[in-house]
Amino acid sequence: MSTASRTAPAVLAAALLLAACGSQSVSPGGGAGGGPVRAEALCPSDFSRYGSPPSSEPSVRPSGTPTALPLPSAGGTAEDGVRITALYAWGPESGCAGVAYSADFELTNQQTETATYTLTFGFLSASGGAVDNAEQTVEAVGQGRTVKGTVVMGEPVGNAPAVTGIEVIKIRSVPEAEAPSASGTCPKSGMRLYADQGDAAMGLRVVGLHLVNCGTGRIQLNGYPKLTIQDEDHHTVDGVRILQGTDQISTGLGGDGRPQPVVLRPGEASVAQLAWRNTTQAGEPVNAPYVRVWATPAADPVTVAPELDLGTTGKLGVGPWRKDETHREPAPATTARP
Repeated sequence: MSTASRTAPAVLAAALLLAACGSQSVSPGGGAGGGPVRAEALCPSDFSRYGSPPSSEPSVRPSGTPTALPLPSAGGTAEDGVRITALYAWGPESGCAGVAYSADFELTNQQTETATYTLTFGFLSASGGAVDNAEQTVEAVGQGRTVKGTVVMGEPVGNAPAVTGIEVIKIRSVPEAEAPSASGTCPKSGMRLYADQGDAAMGLRVVGLHLVNCGTGRIQLNGYPKLTIQDEDHHTVDGVRILQGTDQISTGLGGDGRPQPVVLRPGEASVAQLAWRNTTQAGEPVNAPYVRVWATPAADPVTVAPELDLGTTGKLGVGPWRKDETHREPAPATTARP
């Protein structure tokens, strides 16, 4: 899960599609936390415009019959608990304007607790080259439980080659109790914490940690978020210095200077910068996807996945909490009428 951020609410997607695409059926209670949304007379690529459907089980079903594409020999093999079970091409005969692609998969939670997964799939051409990547979030999968899902590739751009295969590129999981949240229901803590997609240039990486007060009281911050770096197996990574401030990584990143007290009223937000370089010299490079974050000493931890490629530098800079004056809470979704 770059996680990363979560997908747009499926209820909004369904509402927009009702207004834009004519008749369809949506299951009662559909939407985030309310069961899968099932759409009829829609193409998988339609969801790329309005937000992804829920991923607890296959949910995209256009009218007509898709073409089932053969899976490669490794396609049906489970990789770290993920198994691709089918690959489809949806053509004009299925009511699509062009050719769209989707794949069904099964996910088994092999962790010791309930977890939220972010899966990245690669749709491949006949030569094995990448046509497009697609990311899917699967929330709250219980220990040992197997769930089914559908991943949809966005509309092909230009003269993109036909898709003939698919592979699992990346699997990220965080404990459900520590899952980041950029939107949706406010956690019991009254705060949402998540990492953005970051920026990279000339080996310099900068990722923002965002804290939003979604509760009813005030949140007081003063200083730096506490961090623990974790590898792919969620083991703590030792030997990396976590520096207070980002100026020892590079100047002008917004994470230098002395920390100042920050008070967040409901709806307000703050941000702290993570900065590092991926320079590789002598030694073993460090690649650690996860960072466990405590916004305050008394807060519960949240695990984000900024994909730290620290090279052999052995250090990560973290800036102090600053008021995010650019933050605006999204307007509540309105329900469109067919």
